[in-house]
Amino acid sequence: MAPSDFVTHAVRVVVPASSANLGPGFDAMGLALSIHDEITAMITDDQGLRIHVEGEGAGDVPTDERHLVARAMNLGFMTMGKIPPGYVIKCRNAIPHGRGLGSSAAAIIGGLAVARELVVGGSELLSDTDLLNIALSMEGHPDNLSASLYGGFTVSWLDSPSTAGSVSMSLHPDVIPIVVVPPHPLATSMARGVLADQVLRSDATHNVARAGLLVHAISANPTYLFPATADALHQDARAQIYPETTELISLLRAQNIAAVVSGAGPAVLMLINKSDPTQLEALAGLLPSDWTSVAVPVDHEGVRRVEILG
Repeated sequence: MAPSDFVTHAVRVVVPASSANLGPGFDAMGLALSIHDEITAMITDDQGLRIHVEGEGAGDVPTDERHLVARAMNLGFMTMGKIPPGYVIKCRNAIPHGRGLGSSAAAIIGGLAVARELVVGGSELLSDTDLLNIALSMEGHPDNLSASLYGGFTVSWLDSPSTAGSVSMSLHPDVIPIVVVPPHPLATSMARGVLADQVLRSDATHNVARAGLLVHAISANPTYLFPATADALHQDARAQIYPETTELISLLRAQNIAAVVSGAGPAVLMLINKSDPTQLEALAGLLPSDWTSVAVPVDHEGVRRVEILG
């Protein structure tokens, strides 16, 4: 290792959770949420890797090179052509695992971002676009990745299976995201495995129209949030794997509340229009007592380096 290749101090990044799909925007739309994982890392002269995990996933996730943050860091180092002899990682996790809030995307984006920060001149070697496309090779779809990377409300697309683009937009100030998280997880692979390879033209047309309307509703006119979040492609197909989620969404939408499955589930995302007080009143008694519900501010910054205090 050339000593000048890496910074000599620890660096820390924070990366937000995300909710993907938002109803009709399957694999394309995402929303960054102010629930954050924190990754601190430092290059060492000792060979190998040491990982310490606190919070979500502690005791469950591997603490060797199989750890998702470490895998992303190694891929980032390889891409930049800068391979350290060893490094230490400390992960302080707040994003729930297996709930549909983008924990894996946050780990990948966070790992790549912290690797970039550890390399001298890393921002010149690895742009945000590069980072997104490297992450895409690990995750397969850009919706959560783009939200965790850029923050805000994102719309993403694939130019090829290995190349993604994304734009980030601000939300209308009256839009309040509320996340309702069940106590039990669901594997994303299970949720994706039940989806059909082909869909009806009428269902595709339905989602194209609603997705277009959702961009307008979430950024300019929240009165359209309810019709804009109606989905015909993936939520009904997955209904049998999370019946409690499906029932809750049906109850909420019967009250004209814009409720959707968060990502692959089983968490539920509600997009509330705060200028309509009847929406919050309608929630009374509808939310399961053993689920956690919280209004979560949108994260408008995405992944970023933060100062290490103390």
